[in-house]
Amino acid sequence: MPEKGSTGRIIHSINSEPLPFAEPVLRIRTSVAVWFIHIGLFFLTLITTTAFGNALAASFAEGRSLDEDLYVTSILQLFHGNILVWKGLVYSVPLLLILLAHEMGHYVTCRRFRVRATLPFFGPSPTLLGTVGAVIWIRSPIYSRKSLFDIGVAGPIAGFAMLIPFLIAGVMLSHVSGHGQSAISFGTPLLLRVFEMARFPGISAQGIALHPLAIAAWAGLLATAMNLLPIGQLDGGHILYALFGPKTHGLVSLIAIAGLALLGIIYKPWWIWAALMFIFRRHQLVYDRTPLGRGRMAIACGAAVMLILSFCVVPVDVR
Repeated sequence: MPEKGSTGRIIHSINSEPLPFAEPVLRIRTSVAVWFIHIGLFFLTLITTTAFGNALAASFAEGRSLDEDLYVTSILQLFHGNILVWKGLVYSVPLLLILLAHEMGHYVTCRRFRVRATLPFFGPSPTLLGTVGAVIWIRSPIYSRKSLFDIGVAGPIAGFAMLIPFLIAGVMLSHVSGHGQSAISFGTPLLLRVFEMARFPGISAQGIALHPLAIAAWAGLLATAMNLLPIGQLDGGHILYALFGPKTHGLVSLIAIAGLALLGIIYKPWWIWAALMFIFRRHQLVYDRTPLGRGRMAIACGAAVMLILSFCVVPVDVR
């Protein structure tokens, strides 16, 4: 989750070490216009994700290939009261709950550390998945490594915890595919494959028709993996900076970006992501050298495991 933070002064003691500093909670008077933006974007995202869920429901129920024509048809049906629209909610509602849990994990932790942050902004999309995700904007500096770490890791943990029951239920509702490979197919993260092997032993990932609920959880895994990449101001970048400081953060960010560029040989969209991450690779300075402790180091290891379980080299294959 790329975040925006402002710069600010920090008070130093005589020996130039940063003094503990807690910024008071500043009340933000959210204007009516901003509330309309929050609510409007949420409902637009609900519409676009439900439209895509409609296509997923039709593909799953009728054994049809998921392709662009089916998606366009699902959008048209959305405005004609077709019953499949309600089936599309099986995808859209869980996905929005996963995204909301992720962003509220950040927001609540910001409030705990008295860091100013906005409520989540959702991003509707007329194309694949129906959304580009959600984001909060951090409106004040973060003064300690502990608060930076906790804010960064809280979102992925909350989103991951929310998606697990949806993933289990979705795989249980899935079935062995009775038709050939779709024009649009989804990659298989390690965690999803583990549940698939438990539910359908001996069946390849390509031979399983995923229920829309499972695909909502899959989208949550994709969001988790993208956010936990140790780059720039992504959640993984915050965690990395809090653990090892600016020099290691800068070096690892460049290595990770180079890795994405190499993956672009296999899956070209990674080149776009690598270019964006290179532009936004810098992290705001946090003038604090306080060690994080073993507890947070263990949580960081858990975040690395979440990244491994969620990552997929080829997320979406469109033929």
